[in-house]
Amino acid sequence: MRGPVLFHAIRSAILALFFMVALPALAEEQMGFDKEPLLIQTAAGKVLHFTVEIASTPDQRAYGLMFRKVMADDAGMIFDFDEPRRVTMWMENTILPLDMLFADDTGTIRHIKENATPYSRDIIDSMSPVKYVVELNAGIVAKLGIKPGDRIVSATTTKKTK
Repeated sequence: MRGPVLFHAIRSAILALFFMVALPALAEEQMGFDKEPLLIQTAAGKVLHFTVEIASTPDQRAYGLMFRKVMADDAGMIFDFDEPRRVTMWMENTILPLDMLFADDTGTIRHIKENATPYSRDIIDSMSPVKYVVELNAGIVAKLGIKPGDRIVSATTTKKTK
């Protein structure tokens, strides 16, 4: 009697391990994101250049940068929430530490969260209505001197809404 029970327990453990390892990799491959250039115009007069992936659908916004292991220093992701609203984010299943820029409908950065902790379920609040969130590698904000009041400019932030 112990043989079949042990067999099923081992099989269940192997299947669980497979799903823990394989599904995130499969999900990452299936989620596609368009890319665009993004500029950050600082109040100090600098123009910073990035290439960002665009998360504009509910599924893309929910998936974001989860499971990514590396990202170029000049890369990131822009989340377009269609209409200004208070936004909450978290880092569950996100391997990379991130800096988050919360911007209003003009692209003006209103709030910054630096060094968001990987895998954390802590809520990261925009603190005010925003239309965009830009995620960059942690440390970029401090390194480049990005501050609230600076402005993000991209095809996404300059498109006309209905």
